[in-house]
Amino acid sequence: MTGLAFETPLGARVVIAGRERDYFSGTGYLGLHNHPQVIQAAWQAIQRYGMSTATSRGGYGEHAVYDALEKQVCAFFDSQAALYYASGYLGGAALVQGLAGRFERLFVDESAHYSLGDAARASGKPLHFFRHRDASHLAESLRLHLRAGERPLVLTDGLFPISGETAPLDEYLPLVQDRDGLLGVDDAHGVGVLGANGRGTAEWLGVSASEGVQVCATLSKALGGYGGILFGSRERIREIESQARVYVAASPPPLPAAAAAAKALEIARSEPHLRQRLWENVALARSGLRRLGWEMPDSPVPILCLRARPGVDLARLRADLFERDICVAHVTSYSSTPPGGALRIAIFATHSREQIERLLDTLGKLL
Repeated sequence: MTGLAFETPLGARVVIAGRERDYFSGTGYLGLHNHPQVIQAAWQAIQRYGMSTATSRGGYGEHAVYDALEKQVCAFFDSQAALYYASGYLGGAALVQGLAGRFERLFVDESAHYSLGDAARASGKPLHFFRHRDASHLAESLRLHLRAGERPLVLTDGLFPISGETAPLDEYLPLVQDRDGLLGVDDAHGVGVLGANGRGTAEWLGVSASEGVQVCATLSKALGGYGGILFGSRERIREIESQARVYVAASPPPLPAAAAAAKALEIARSEPHLRQRLWENVALARSGLRRLGWEMPDSPVPILCLRARPGVDLARLRADLFERDICVAHVTSYSSTPPGGALRIAIFATHSREQIERLLDTLGKLL
C-alpha cells in the first residue's frame, strides 16, 4: 500500500492511484470532512485570521475561534466546559497529568490505544494492565494491587479502533467508584456515532456523566475536524487546564481547523439524520457479512472487523478488493487488532446502498 495517496477529498468515493474507488477505510463516519459548510468555515477563518496565534493557549494565545469551538463542544456533549488541544493522541496525557492529584495507581486495558499506554507510563505512577474488556479481571487487579488509601485511575478506549468492540463502561464504573477512583475513557471512535445524541460509548451504554468518569476524544474522526477535546464540569476542566502540561505548553491546532471543527459539530448536532443514515448502512453491511460467514454482533458501531478464519488469506483478499476498486484496510499490528490480523471495514453515512451491496457481492465472489 506504500505510495498510494488520495487524489481527491475524503469521501465514500475517492481517486487513489489514478482510479475512482469505493472507500471503506479510515474514520470519516459522518461524511463531514468534505462537507461544503465545513470547508467554507475553514476558508473564512484563514482569510480573516491566518493560520494560528503562534503561541500556546493562555494570555495572547486565546482566540474567539477557540472559544466558539469550545462552546460547540459543550452544546454537543451537554457539558459545562471544554478544552481543545493539539491532537487527540494527547488526550490521555492531558487526563493523566491534569488529574494526577486524584489517583495513586493506574490500571489499563491491555488492548487500549497506544496513547493511553504512553500517558500511563509517563506518569511515573505504578501501572497494571488488565485483560481486554474483562471487568472481573479488573476487579481482581484492583483487589490485588491497590494498597490502603490508594485510589485507581482505570484507562480504556470507549470504542476500540480495529476490533470494533466497546468497553463495558457500565461494569467498570461501579468498581472504580467503590474505591473513590476515576474511569478515564478515550472515545475517539465512539463520539459522533454512538448514543442517541452521538455523545459516544458512555451515552450508548447508559453511563451518565459523573465525577467518576472523564472522557477525552478527537474531532478528526466522525466529527470532521482536527484536534483533541476534553469536556465536563467547570471545576474538573479548570483542574485539568491548570495541571496538564500537554495543554498549557503546546501550540493549539491551526485556527482554520478549529473553525472547521466548530461547524462540523454544529452540523452533527443539528442533523441527527446523519447518524440514522449511518446506522442503517451499518445494519445493511453487518447483515450481509453474517451471510458470508463472519460473526457480526448487532451493533451500530461503524467499524466492521473481519477476523482471520481458516482458508482465507486476508492480505490477498484486501489486494483483490483493491484491484476491483474497493478500499478496505488489512491490519496486523495496531492496538486492538485480533490474533491473526483483520480486515477493517469502515462504514460511512455517505455510502450508498449500491456501494455496500457491491462490497458484499465482491467479497462473496472472492471468497
